[in-house]
Amino acid sequence: MDVKIEESWKNVLQAEFSKSYFENIAAFLKTEKAQGKIIYPPGSLIFNAFEKTPFNKLKVLLLGQDPYHGQGQAMGLSFSVPKGIRQPPSLINIFKELHNDVGIPIPATGDLTPWAEQGVMLLNAALTVRAGEPNSHAKIGWHQFTDAVIKKVSDEKEGIVFLLWGSFAHQKQELIDQSKHYVLKAAHPSPFSADKGFFGCRHFSKTNEYLVKQKQQPIDWAL
Repeated sequence: MDVKIEESWKNVLQAEFSKSYFENIAAFLKTEKAQGKIIYPPGSLIFNAFEKTPFNKLKVLLLGQDPYHGQGQAMGLSFSVPKGIRQPPSLINIFKELHNDVGIPIPATGDLTPWAEQGVMLLNAALTVRAGEPNSHAKIGWHQFTDAVIKKVSDEKEGIVFLLWGSFAHQKQELIDQSKHYVLKAAHPSPFSADKGFFGCRHFSKTNEYLVKQKQQPIDWAL
């Protein structure tokens, strides 16, 4: 299958696109659209995380679970919303921790594109969702695809920081070779769990300390 995805990722993931599960994803999405279902994010942004963070520029992988399911929110980057869209509660908590950790003022925008362009891959485990129905596309094959992405990054890169927030993300640790990568785990930034270990995790400063040790440019977290 010819998938419209950033070229360096296309080369790395080519084998996945010809597998039957990926064909099934494409068929499922086509059927849903034919039935008049609204799917987020828009088709052009489904692979936005790959477009904004090419494989050869990748430094950090921040794993989310599911795209936002409200109108205008999902933009193909985990936790991020477009400029002008109200910041969801989890993102507000991310910004609170960012401020407490490295002193950056709370951003006015929820658009995390500048992080992605510096090498922070904002990857959701499922890349699409039906409008108003969280996790509605979680079992259509996306998890198999994004597990393959995480495994490829682990196998073919070195010195990547993996940010795993919440129990769902923690399960992906088994895909990562921790002898050559840096895994940081914390509670999910959701209001239901942020005070159970997300606040105070200091993942932003820890990420940059590690990157500097790796002789890499640290991330400018300001938006």
